[in-house]
Amino acid sequence: MTRVVPSPAAASSPPTDLALYGQAAHRSAATIIHEYSTSFGMATRLLAPSVRPGVEDVYALVRVADEIVDGAAAEAGLSPAEIAEMLDALEDDTERALRVGYSANVVVHAFARTARTAGIGPELTRPFFASMRRDLDPVDFSADELSTYIYGSAEVVGLMCLAVFLHDAPVADPVRQRLEAGARRLGAAFQKLNFLRDLAVDYAELGRSYFPGIDPAQLTERQKLALVVDIDCDLGAAADVIPELPANCRRAILAAHGLFSELSDRIRATPAADLIARRVSVPTRTKLAVLVRATAETLR
Repeated sequence: MTRVVPSPAAASSPPTDLALYGQAAHRSAATIIHEYSTSFGMATRLLAPSVRPGVEDVYALVRVADEIVDGAAAEAGLSPAEIAEMLDALEDDTERALRVGYSANVVVHAFARTARTAGIGPELTRPFFASMRRDLDPVDFSADELSTYIYGSAEVVGLMCLAVFLHDAPVADPVRQRLEAGARRLGAAFQKLNFLRDLAVDYAELGRSYFPGIDPAQLTERQKLALVVDIDCDLGAAADVIPELPANCRRAILAAHGLFSELSDRIRATPAADLIARRVSVPTRTKLAVLVRATAETLR
């Protein structure tokens, strides 16, 4: 391989091979997540530049795993057994990269680089992959199974992001414990909102029914309101600790909380029977207004 030798006038030494690969891996991870989520892309722009890349790296791995389970892999023609094998391989690659600091998969490499810096280990990645694996077996959930699933699919992602935030802004243990509890509640709210928002796809196309004792095809208004009240309790608990978050992320978390709250309000206003037929979303104009409010509140 031919290398380009920098001129003596170069202002600084070129990055090492590993550093250059890490930069390219992060750019790939950032591209993936911003292609998939406009809401996430908007919210991450409110993060401090020091923590934004790490959060993008975390969410890119989450997105790739989700596509194996829910989207691109099946559309490419993979059988259920092949999809399970691919998910297992992704988890194995992730754990290996956490140990050695390198992967030929650029998304895994970007995640591992961030995880090794922030102190994210298998205690968080294993529950995540266990929940992804659970989606390959669309059997109705019990209450305990749902709690375990939500922890692995959403709460640990909040804990990973919090680890990124606190690496640059460490706090005392009691504060960290409160922030971790808030991160879990915000992640749980987001996941439950996704269950309601994606009811039509999850049930009609993927055969999944997440809420114990509830038939999505026969969802009643009373059942829907009970679920929304539970979500709003999670959002309220998460809101209580946002003022204690470090400045590097507080504005972005306020924005994310505002977007989830707006979605909860719209689901509350949508007839239960309509949720099985259409996906509720927040218009871009409203999203922008939420971001502006988050910025103003942070400044106050």
